[in-house]
Amino acid sequence: MNCIIIRVIWYWVDMKYIDEFRDRKLIEKVASRIREAVEPRRTYRFMEVCGTHTMAIFRFGLKDILPPNIELVSGPGCPVCVTPNEYIDKAVALAKMKDVVIATFGDMLRVPGSRSSLEKERGRGGSIKTVYSTMDALTLAKRRTDKEIVFLGIGFETTIPTVAQSILAAKREKTPNYSVLCGHKTMPEALKALVMDKDFSIDGFLLPGHVSAVIGVRPYGFLARDYGRRCVIAAFEPLDIMQAILMLVGQKSPKVDVQYTRIIEHGGNPLARESINKVFQKTSSIWRGIGRVNDSGLEIRNEYSDFDAERKFRPKVRPSKENRDCICGEVLKGNKTPLECGLFGRACVPEHPVGACMVSGEGTCAAYYKYS
Repeated sequence: MNCIIIRVIWYWVDMKYIDEFRDRKLIEKVASRIREAVEPRRTYRFMEVCGTHTMAIFRFGLKDILPPNIELVSGPGCPVCVTPNEYIDKAVALAKMKDVVIATFGDMLRVPGSRSSLEKERGRGGSIKTVYSTMDALTLAKRRTDKEIVFLGIGFETTIPTVAQSILAAKREKTPNYSVLCGHKTMPEALKALVMDKDFSIDGFLLPGHVSAVIGVRPYGFLARDYGRRCVIAAFEPLDIMQAILMLVGQKSPKVDVQYTRIIEHGGNPLARESINKVFQKTSSIWRGIGRVNDSGLEIRNEYSDFDAERKFRPKVRPSKENRDCICGEVLKGNKTPLECGLFGRACVPEHPVGACMVSGEGTCAAYYKYS
Protein backbone atom coordinates (compact mmCIF):
# COMPACT_ATOMS: atom_id res chain seq x y z
CA MET A 1 0.00 0.00 0.00
CA ASN A 2 2.85 2.42 0.79
CA CYS A 3 4.17 2.00 -2.75
CA ILE A 4 0.72 2.85 -4.12
CA ILE A 5 0.65 6.08 -2.14
CA ILE A 6 4.18 6.94 -3.28
CA ARG A 7 3.19 6.42 -6.92
CA VAL A 8 0.37 8.94 -6.47
CA ILE A 9 2.22 11.62 -4.52
CA TRP A 10 4.05 12.91 -7.58
CA TYR A 11 0.78 14.31 -8.86
CA TRP A 12 0.97 17.00 -6.17
CA VAL A 13 4.54 18.09 -6.87
CA ASP A 14 4.91 21.56 -8.39
CA MET A 15 1.21 22.07 -9.06
CA LYS A 16 0.57 25.76 -9.60
CA TYR A 17 -2.93 26.15 -11.00
CA ILE A 18 -6.39 25.16 -9.78
CA ASP A 19 -7.14 23.26 -13.00
CA GLU A 20 -4.39 20.80 -12.18
CA PHE A 21 -6.27 19.75 -9.04
CA ARG A 22 -9.36 19.13 -11.19
CA ASP A 23 -7.68 17.21 -13.99
CA ARG A 24 -10.05 14.39 -14.89
CA LYS A 25 -7.33 11.98 -15.98
CA LEU A 26 -5.41 12.40 -12.73
CA ILE A 27 -8.57 11.96 -10.68
CA GLU A 28 -9.46 8.78 -12.57
CA LYS A 29 -5.93 7.43 -11.98
CA VAL A 30 -6.30 7.93 -8.24
CA ALA A 31 -9.77 6.33 -8.36
CA SER A 32 -8.15 3.33 -10.05
CA ARG A 33 -5.54 3.15 -7.26
CA ILE A 34 -8.33 3.21 -4.68
CA ARG A 35 -10.11 0.33 -6.40
CA GLU A 36 -6.85 -1.65 -6.33
CA ALA A 37 -6.30 -0.89 -2.65
CA VAL A 38 -9.69 -1.72 -1.11
CA GLU A 39 -10.50 -5.15 0.24
CA PRO A 40 -13.47 -6.23 -1.89
CA ARG A 41 -15.42 -7.91 0.92
CA ARG A 42 -14.98 -5.04 3.35
CA THR A 43 -17.10 -1.89 3.69
CA TYR A 44 -15.33 1.41 4.37
CA ARG A 45 -17.36 4.18 5.97
CA PHE A 46 -15.61 7.55 6.08
CA MET A 47 -16.98 10.85 7.36
CA GLU A 48 -16.01 14.06 5.63
CA VAL A 49 -16.25 16.44 8.58
CA CYS A 50 -16.22 19.71 6.68
CA GLY A 51 -19.10 21.13 4.66
CA THR A 52 -16.63 22.37 2.04
CA HIS A 53 -15.58 18.76 1.47
CA THR A 54 -19.23 17.74 1.17
CA MET A 55 -19.92 20.35 -1.48
CA ALA A 56 -16.81 19.41 -3.48
CA ILE A 57 -17.65 15.69 -3.30
CA PHE A 58 -21.11 16.34 -4.73
CA ARG A 59 -20.08 19.04 -7.18
CA PHE A 60 -17.42 16.88 -8.83
CA GLY A 61 -19.35 13.59 -8.57
CA LEU A 62 -16.64 11.84 -6.59
CA LYS A 63 -19.00 9.29 -5.05
CA ASP A 64 -19.76 8.00 -8.53
CA ILE A 65 -16.17 7.02 -9.25
CA LEU A 66 -15.40 5.42 -5.90
CA PRO A 67 -15.76 1.67 -5.35
CA PRO A 68 -19.26 0.75 -4.12
CA ASN A 69 -17.87 -0.48 -0.79
CA ILE A 70 -16.64 3.03 0.14
CA GLU A 71 -19.37 5.12 1.73
CA LEU A 72 -18.87 8.83 2.39
CA VAL A 73 -20.94 10.32 5.19
CA SER A 74 -21.31 14.03 5.92
CA GLY A 75 -20.47 15.35 9.38
CA PRO A 76 -20.92 18.39 11.66
CA GLY A 77 -18.52 20.71 9.84
CA CYS A 78 -21.01 23.34 8.68
CA PRO A 79 -20.91 26.21 11.22
CA VAL A 80 -24.32 27.59 10.27
CA CYS A 81 -25.87 24.12 10.46
CA VAL A 82 -24.63 23.23 13.95
CA THR A 83 -25.63 26.60 15.43
CA PRO A 84 -28.63 25.81 17.65
CA ASN A 85 -31.99 27.54 17.65
CA GLU A 86 -31.20 29.07 21.03
CA TYR A 87 -28.50 31.21 19.41
CA ILE A 88 -30.77 32.24 16.52
CA ASP A 89 -33.46 33.18 19.02
CA LYS A 90 -31.02 35.46 20.87
CA ALA A 91 -29.98 37.10 17.61
CA VAL A 92 -33.63 37.68 16.73
CA ALA A 93 -34.25 39.20 20.18
CA LEU A 94 -31.31 41.56 19.70
CA ALA A 95 -32.59 42.56 16.25
CA LYS A 96 -35.82 43.73 17.87
CA MET A 97 -34.01 46.09 20.28
CA LYS A 98 -33.99 49.81 19.64
CA ASP A 99 -30.75 51.23 18.21
CA VAL A 100 -29.21 47.76 17.71
CA VAL A 101 -27.89 46.80 14.28
CA ILE A 102 -27.09 43.14 13.63
CA ALA A 103 -24.05 42.58 11.40
CA THR A 104 -23.87 39.07 10.02
CA PHE A 105 -22.67 36.86 7.21
CA GLY A 106 -25.39 36.22 4.65
CA ASP A 107 -25.98 32.53 5.43
CA MET A 108 -27.30 33.36 8.89
CA LEU A 109 -30.21 35.44 7.61
CA ARG A 110 -32.41 32.56 6.54
CA VAL A 111 -31.69 30.05 9.31
CA PRO A 112 -35.02 29.33 11.03
CA GLY A 113 -35.07 29.88 14.77
CA SER A 114 -37.75 28.65 17.12
CA ARG A 115 -40.29 31.24 16.02
CA SER A 116 -38.65 33.59 13.52
CA SER A 117 -35.52 34.26 11.50
CA LEU A 118 -33.31 37.26 10.90
CA GLU A 119 -34.70 37.53 7.37
CA LYS A 120 -38.23 37.78 8.72
CA GLU A 121 -37.19 40.36 11.31
CA ARG A 122 -35.54 42.46 8.63
CA GLY A 123 -38.81 42.35 6.72
CA ARG A 124 -40.54 43.63 9.85
CA GLY A 125 -38.20 46.58 10.12
CA GLY A 126 -35.27 45.13 12.07
CA SER A 127 -31.88 46.65 11.27
CA ILE A 128 -29.78 43.77 9.94
CA LYS A 129 -26.75 44.29 7.72
CA THR A 130 -24.85 41.69 5.72
CA VAL A 131 -21.08 41.96 6.05
CA TYR A 132 -18.23 40.02 4.48
CA SER A 133 -15.75 40.15 7.35
CA THR A 134 -15.52 40.97 11.03
CA MET A 135 -13.60 44.12 10.15
CA ASP A 136 -16.54 45.23 7.99
CA ALA A 137 -18.67 45.03 11.12
CA LEU A 138 -16.12 47.01 13.13
CA THR A 139 -15.94 49.64 10.39
CA LEU A 140 -19.74 49.88 10.50
CA ALA A 141 -19.53 50.53 14.24
CA LYS A 142 -17.04 53.33 13.72
CA ARG A 143 -19.26 54.89 11.07
CA ARG A 144 -22.55 54.50 12.93
CA THR A 145 -21.66 55.73 16.41
CA ASP A 146 -25.36 56.37 17.06
CA LYS A 147 -26.06 52.62 16.89
CA GLU A 148 -24.94 49.50 18.73
CA ILE A 149 -23.40 47.10 16.21
CA VAL A 150 -23.64 43.43 17.18
CA PHE A 151 -21.64 40.97 15.08
CA LEU A 152 -22.90 37.37 15.02
CA GLY A 153 -19.79 35.37 15.87
CA ILE A 154 -20.26 31.77 14.75
CA GLY A 155 -17.86 29.32 13.18
CA PHE A 156 -14.87 27.17 13.98
CA GLU A 157 -11.18 27.77 14.56
CA THR A 158 -10.80 29.02 10.99
CA THR A 159 -12.66 32.28 11.55
CA ILE A 160 -12.37 32.71 15.32
CA PRO A 161 -8.98 34.52 15.11
CA THR A 162 -10.54 37.23 12.93
CA VAL A 163 -13.26 37.83 15.52
CA ALA A 164 -10.64 37.95 18.26
CA GLN A 165 -8.71 40.56 16.29
CA SER A 166 -11.84 42.67 15.82
CA ILE A 167 -12.43 42.71 19.59
CA LEU A 168 -8.80 43.59 20.26
CA ALA A 169 -9.04 46.40 17.70
CA ALA A 170 -12.32 47.67 19.17
CA LYS A 171 -10.73 47.91 22.61
CA ARG A 172 -7.53 49.48 21.26
CA GLU A 173 -9.38 52.01 19.11
CA LYS A 174 -12.05 52.73 21.73
CA THR A 175 -15.09 51.60 19.77
CA PRO A 176 -17.57 50.95 22.60
CA ASN A 177 -20.60 50.41 20.33
CA TYR A 178 -19.16 47.20 18.86
CA SER A 179 -19.89 43.80 20.39
CA VAL A 180 -20.03 40.12 19.46
CA LEU A 181 -22.74 37.55 20.17
CA CYS A 182 -20.40 34.63 20.67
CA GLY A 183 -21.45 31.26 19.30
CA HIS A 184 -18.05 29.87 18.32
CA LYS A 185 -17.31 26.17 18.44
CA THR A 186 -14.17 24.02 18.41
CA MET A 187 -14.05 20.91 16.27
CA PRO A 188 -12.03 18.22 18.17
CA GLU A 189 -14.41 18.14 21.13
CA ALA A 190 -17.42 17.59 18.87
CA LEU A 191 -15.67 14.71 17.14
CA LYS A 192 -14.96 13.18 20.54
CA ALA A 193 -18.66 13.43 21.40
CA LEU A 194 -19.45 11.57 18.18
CA VAL A 195 -16.98 8.71 18.63
CA MET A 196 -18.05 8.21 22.25
CA ASP A 197 -21.52 7.30 21.01
CA LYS A 198 -21.76 3.50 20.92
CA ASP A 199 -23.92 3.67 17.80
CA PHE A 200 -21.41 5.77 15.83
CA SER A 201 -20.17 3.52 13.01
CA ILE A 202 -17.49 5.42 11.13
CA ASP A 203 -14.14 3.87 10.17
CA GLY A 204 -12.29 7.11 9.57
CA PHE A 205 -12.40 10.86 9.16
CA LEU A 206 -11.60 13.21 6.32
CA LEU A 207 -10.55 16.10 8.58
CA PRO A 208 -10.97 19.79 7.69
CA GLY A 209 -7.94 21.46 6.16
CA HIS A 210 -8.64 25.07 7.12
CA VAL A 211 -9.42 24.30 10.79
CA SER A 212 -6.25 22.23 10.92
CA ALA A 213 -4.22 25.11 9.51
CA VAL A 214 -4.92 26.85 12.81
CA ILE A 215 -4.91 24.02 15.37
CA GLY A 216 -2.41 21.67 13.72
CA VAL A 217 -2.34 17.87 13.88
CA ARG A 218 -2.00 16.99 17.56
CA PRO A 219 -5.57 17.84 18.73
CA TYR A 220 -6.93 14.96 16.63
CA GLY A 221 -4.54 12.34 18.03
CA PHE A 222 -7.11 10.86 20.41
CA LEU A 223 -9.28 9.76 17.49
CA ALA A 224 -6.67 7.26 16.35
CA ARG A 225 -5.05 6.51 19.70
CA ASP A 226 -8.13 6.06 21.89
CA TYR A 227 -10.90 5.23 19.42
CA GLY A 228 -9.13 3.47 16.56
CA ARG A 229 -10.34 5.81 13.83
CA ARG A 230 -8.26 6.50 10.75
CA CYS A 231 -7.74 10.20 10.01
CA VAL A 232 -6.44 12.27 7.10
CA ILE A 233 -6.37 16.07 7.06
CA ALA A 234 -7.37 17.00 3.54
CA ALA A 235 -7.57 19.98 1.21
CA PHE A 236 -10.70 20.70 -0.80
CA GLU A 237 -10.10 20.13 -4.49
CA PRO A 238 -11.27 16.84 -6.03
CA LEU A 239 -7.76 15.52 -6.50
CA ASP A 240 -6.98 16.35 -2.86
CA ILE A 241 -10.05 14.52 -1.62
CA MET A 242 -9.36 11.45 -3.72
CA GLN A 243 -5.79 11.26 -2.49
CA ALA A 244 -7.00 11.60 1.10
CA ILE A 245 -9.41 8.70 0.59
CA LEU A 246 -6.56 6.61 -0.83
CA MET A 247 -4.49 7.46 2.25
CA LEU A 248 -7.36 6.45 4.54
CA VAL A 249 -7.74 3.11 2.80
CA GLY A 250 -3.99 2.54 2.93
CA GLN A 251 -3.46 3.06 6.67
CA LYS A 252 -2.27 -0.21 8.19
CA SER A 253 -3.11 1.08 11.66
CA PRO A 254 -5.12 4.13 12.76
CA LYS A 255 -3.20 7.41 12.74
CA VAL A 256 -3.54 11.06 11.73
CA ASP A 257 -2.05 11.65 8.28
CA VAL A 258 -1.78 14.96 6.43
CA GLN A 259 -2.67 15.16 2.76
CA TYR A 260 -2.78 18.98 2.79
CA THR A 261 0.98 19.27 3.20
CA ARG A 262 1.22 22.44 1.13
CA ILE A 263 -0.56 24.33 3.93
CA ILE A 264 -0.68 22.33 7.16
CA GLU A 265 2.10 22.66 9.71
CA HIS A 266 2.17 20.03 12.46
CA GLY A 267 1.88 22.73 15.12
CA GLY A 268 -0.71 24.79 13.26
CA ASN A 269 -0.63 28.58 13.45
CA PRO A 270 0.58 29.72 16.90
CA LEU A 271 -0.22 33.39 16.26
CA ALA A 272 -3.84 32.59 15.41
CA ARG A 273 -4.18 30.39 18.49
CA GLU A 274 -2.60 33.09 20.64
CA SER A 275 -5.21 35.63 19.57
CA ILE A 276 -8.00 33.13 20.28
CA ASN A 277 -6.69 32.36 23.76
CA LYS A 278 -6.19 36.02 24.55
CA VAL A 279 -9.82 36.97 23.92
CA PHE A 280 -11.76 33.74 24.51
CA GLN A 281 -11.93 30.92 27.01
CA LYS A 282 -13.41 27.42 26.79
CA THR A 283 -17.00 26.74 27.75
CA SER A 284 -19.64 24.12 27.03
CA SER A 285 -21.67 24.60 23.88
CA ILE A 286 -24.82 23.22 22.28
CA TRP A 287 -24.41 21.65 18.84
CA ARG A 288 -27.48 21.03 16.73
CA GLY A 289 -28.06 17.28 16.74
CA ILE A 290 -25.21 16.46 19.11
CA GLY A 291 -26.39 18.40 22.16
CA ARG A 292 -24.30 20.08 24.84
CA VAL A 293 -20.60 19.23 24.58
CA ASN A 294 -18.15 20.20 27.31
CA ASP A 295 -15.34 22.56 26.32
CA SER A 296 -16.52 22.67 22.71
CA GLY A 297 -17.43 26.36 22.70
CA LEU A 298 -15.85 29.70 23.48
CA GLU A 299 -16.94 32.67 25.52
CA ILE A 300 -15.42 36.14 25.75
CA ARG A 301 -13.07 36.63 28.68
CA ASN A 302 -13.93 39.08 31.46
CA GLU A 303 -11.22 41.49 30.30
CA TYR A 304 -13.23 42.05 27.11
CA SER A 305 -16.74 41.83 28.58
CA ASP A 306 -17.58 45.31 27.23
CA PHE A 307 -17.63 43.69 23.78
CA ASP A 308 -19.75 40.69 24.79
CA ALA A 309 -23.26 41.24 23.42
CA GLU A 310 -24.69 38.53 25.67
CA ARG A 311 -23.58 40.36 28.82
CA LYS A 312 -24.13 43.81 27.39
CA PHE A 313 -27.76 43.39 26.33
CA ARG A 314 -28.89 40.19 28.12
CA PRO A 315 -31.42 39.21 25.41
CA LYS A 316 -34.47 37.47 26.84
CA VAL A 317 -35.81 34.52 24.90
CA ARG A 318 -38.40 31.86 25.52
CA PRO A 319 -37.21 28.24 25.65
CA SER A 320 -36.09 27.21 22.19
CA LYS A 321 -37.84 24.50 20.21
CA GLU A 322 -36.94 22.42 17.17
CA ASN A 323 -39.06 21.39 14.21
CA ARG A 324 -39.78 17.74 14.98
CA ASP A 325 -40.08 16.82 11.32
CA CYS A 326 -36.62 18.15 10.42
CA ILE A 327 -33.80 15.59 10.68
CA CYS A 328 -30.93 18.07 10.26
CA GLY A 329 -29.47 16.97 13.62
CA GLU A 330 -29.35 13.32 12.55
CA VAL A 331 -27.75 14.31 9.24
CA LEU A 332 -25.03 16.24 11.09
CA LYS A 333 -24.22 13.13 13.14
CA GLY A 334 -23.99 10.95 10.04
CA ASN A 335 -26.94 8.82 11.14
CA LYS A 336 -29.22 9.74 8.23
CA THR A 337 -29.09 11.32 4.78
CA PRO A 338 -31.37 14.10 3.56
CA LEU A 339 -33.17 11.58 1.35
CA GLU A 340 -34.60 10.02 4.52
CA CYS A 341 -36.33 13.29 5.47
CA GLY A 342 -39.99 13.63 4.55
CA LEU A 343 -39.55 17.40 4.15
CA PHE A 344 -36.59 17.26 1.77
CA GLY A 345 -37.34 18.64 -1.67
CA ARG A 346 -41.00 19.17 -0.75
CA ALA A 347 -41.67 21.51 2.16
CA CYS A 348 -37.93 22.14 2.59
CA VAL A 349 -36.17 23.66 -0.43
CA PRO A 350 -33.45 26.35 -0.68
CA GLU A 351 -36.04 29.06 -1.35
CA HIS A 352 -38.01 28.07 1.77
CA PRO A 353 -35.70 26.12 4.09
CA VAL A 354 -37.20 24.37 7.09
CA GLY A 355 -33.82 23.40 8.56
CA ALA A 356 -30.36 24.90 8.76
CA CYS A 357 -28.82 22.13 6.64
CA MET A 358 -30.77 23.43 3.63
CA VAL A 359 -29.72 27.06 4.19
CA SER A 360 -25.96 27.10 4.21
CA GLY A 361 -23.73 26.84 1.19
CA GLU A 362 -21.94 24.09 3.14
CA GLY A 363 -25.09 22.27 4.27
CA THR A 364 -25.54 18.60 3.44
CA CYS A 365 -29.19 19.04 2.46
CA ALA A 366 -28.26 21.93 0.18
CA ALA A 367 -25.59 19.75 -1.45
CA TYR A 368 -28.00 16.86 -2.00
CA TYR A 369 -30.64 19.20 -3.42
CA LYS A 370 -28.29 21.02 -5.77
CA TYR A 371 -26.27 18.11 -7.11
CA SER A 372 -28.27 14.91 -6.67
